[in-house]
Amino acid sequence: MKVLLKGGRVVDPANGVDGAADVLIDGATVARVGRDLPSDGARIIDVPPGWIVCPGFIDMHVHLREPGQEHKETVATGVAAAVAGGFTAVACMPNTNPVNDNAGVTEFILNKAGEAGLARVYPIGAVSRGSRGEQLADLGELRAAGCVAVTDDGRPVTTALLMRRALEYAGMFNMPVIDHCEEPTLKGDGVAHEGFHASSLGLRGIPAAAEEIMVERDVTLAGLTGSAVHIAHMSVRGSLRAVRAGKDRAVRVTCEVTPHHFTLTDEALAGYDTNVKMNPPLREVADREALIQGLVDGSIDAIATDHAPHHYDEKRVEFDLAPFGIVGLETAVALALDRLLHAGVISLSRLVELMSLNPARILAVKGGTLTPGAPADLTILAPDHLVTVDAARFRSKSRNTPFGGWTLRGGVAATIVGGRAVYVNEDVAEAGRFGAMQVKTAASGST
Repeated sequence: MKVLLKGGRVVDPANGVDGAADVLIDGATVARVGRDLPSDGARIIDVPPGWIVCPGFIDMHVHLREPGQEHKETVATGVAAAVAGGFTAVACMPNTNPVNDNAGVTEFILNKAGEAGLARVYPIGAVSRGSRGEQLADLGELRAAGCVAVTDDGRPVTTALLMRRALEYAGMFNMPVIDHCEEPTLKGDGVAHEGFHASSLGLRGIPAAAEEIMVERDVTLAGLTGSAVHIAHMSVRGSLRAVRAGKDRAVRVTCEVTPHHFTLTDEALAGYDTNVKMNPPLREVADREALIQGLVDGSIDAIATDHAPHHYDEKRVEFDLAPFGIVGLETAVALALDRLLHAGVISLSRLVELMSLNPARILAVKGGTLTPGAPADLTILAPDHLVTVDAARFRSKSRNTPFGGWTLRGGVAATIVGGRAVYVNEDVAEAGRFGAMQVKTAASGST
């Protein structure tokens, strides 16, 4: 079936497209992009003026929790949250139970994703067996099973030698090593950023240096091995300096930042809300401003959510005892539109680069472009739609967000994967607009 998305503003930084245009979809692929395209027998869908049509967003850092922690999230609920949040693909971390350190777990995740039939899922395998940091996992086996990168996320790769070997081994398969940068002896039993606000509240601190030291190490090791390293959820300005220095030396280093780190600071700790407890922690104002500048100048490569669902009961405890992490799939796009685009911080083209083109390039997966022949994975945005974050309406199993009740400017109108409308937001798109493209399982409602 052919579908012509007519009108709207098409933004495709890979091809230098930013303006009024049509997108012709033929089956599961993009056929053409251009102005005033003929229908050529296609079903015509008029895109309202002001809406944005762009390559599907890719979240390269999520925790789907399955297998083993299905009370927090499952692959099915995670991808439902993803498409509702405008993501056509997600890359899932290996800290499941059992850990994704072998082909059997990888294949299990891919089978569950296939059954759900919503967002594409790209598993990320463990660097070490059981993510214990002692012995390398069989990275070749993980790659053959479908993993697109390796990491021990949730834990750092503590020893420099193991990190070097991981980079060398993963480099043989053209896979990046994604590292959770944290020097464990400096982190200790800290629960919040080491600074004025944690001290005034009596919370044990995690110094910025705990992250900076490991980023410096891993950038150096990537330069030594010639392999690609990706710095996960970067949170402090010292880490950004290290990444910039590595890029200046042509080291293969990339990095990501989360919406909560470019939106919030450790001032949010007041009140001891466990929904602002995450790792790395919310940092001080100077760190947030440095990260925003990195988004502007190109030093930061991607925006990723670090979607980390936890059951309600797990977060309803004392701050020290609560697990780290917040959900992010259903708030990330609205936060990016509101805090970055509408605030005049970055352009729309740069936003699409950060959330679509660059994640696809870093992970070497399909997508990130509307080039003819590319998968028909598209995110359609209603940039002026006002979104009120209501955790009770999340498709994720978990509700652990600090943004509940916030009103943000900009939302998702529809998410299309392989030419199918897997999500339509009926708060902004009247029922039936996407007609035959829409999948029965695509639940309506706002993000």
